[in-house]
Amino acid sequence: MKKLFNVLAIAIILLIPMHAVGASGNVATPGPASPSLLNMLRQGGYILYVRHGEATVGADQPNVIFDDCKTQKNLSEEGKKQAELFGNLLRSLRIPVQIPVQASPLCRTRDSAALAFGADNVQVDPDWIDAYRLSGDITQAEKERILVKLNDKLEKVPPPGQNQVVVAHSFPQGIGLGEISDFGTVIVRPKGQGKGYDIIDKLTLAEWESIQ
Repeated sequence: MKKLFNVLAIAIILLIPMHAVGASGNVATPGPASPSLLNMLRQGGYILYVRHGEATVGADQPNVIFDDCKTQKNLSEEGKKQAELFGNLLRSLRIPVQIPVQASPLCRTRDSAALAFGADNVQVDPDWIDAYRLSGDITQAEKERILVKLNDKLEKVPPPGQNQVVVAHSFPQGIGLGEISDFGTVIVRPKGQGKGYDIIDKLTLAEWESIQ
């Protein structure tokens, strides 16, 4: 019976839309780019899951080599500008960021994080490449395994007064955190390991710019 319950729980995770994901299933939405959201972020305790900047240079080869950017799709000039803007916005808004920030191992995510926060302030976490793999040709069982693992990571609470930034990839529509625009952000409030998390908001880069 316990095994059947676990299988059903994983299946439900795959079917729930982005905004309802998390062990709690709670959604708190103070409103896009609202002052209350800014005040919350200044107190820390959130994960800012960010998609990399626009990447239209080159293409991902069937056998991508993480350290060889020629085998991958890379940031465009616009994508580089987006990265610099995002970092500047967080600094100007006085949002505390835990250092190092985390990045998927692909060049476009590492470069996005480095341009936003400085190369010395970036730590590659290979687990985040799994968000990219969800859009590939993998089995249902592998998708379930990935979602459980990434959910566990999104439950981890940052140090007091800090926000953890993760620069990684969009999820497929209707799966995990859902589709994310270039340098869009999903703001997650983790509750601790095994306790789930809340999705607080989802902001585009333009909405970040509108925060006062």
